[in-house]
Amino acid sequence: MKILRTIIWVIAAIGFLIFAVYNWKPVELTLWQNLVLETKVPVLAIVAFAAGFVPMWAVHRSVVWGLNRRVRALENSLKNTAMARQAELATVPVADTSVDKPGKGTGDGSDPFSPADASSDGVSGK
Repeated sequence: MKILRTIIWVIAAIGFLIFAVYNWKPVELTLWQNLVLETKVPVLAIVAFAAGFVPMWAVHRSVVWGLNRRVRALENSLKNTAMARQAELATVPVADTSVDKPGKGTGDGSDPFSPADASSDGVSGK
């Protein structure tokens, strides 16, 4: 895309150069009743182009700048939220999800299916 923009600017510059060569004539521009400006036609064309282009370019750059600031603010907000969420998950203790097994409480019998409670002969509870 940048190459296309460069090509267009080069063509416009060459076109303006050809225009300037063929129209290098002095013109009188009356600014006020007693103030007259004598200049060449290409200079007047450049001033007119700049008077229209520069304000619109400045508006465009300010809008791009504002949008970039907004994107950076949203990205920072998202990053801070993600980091806070990650820190929150790291500090929350993992809840014991195991169900109370029978035979582990006081006065309960042993669990017949638990290999840790099995006696050496393979029979539990005897």
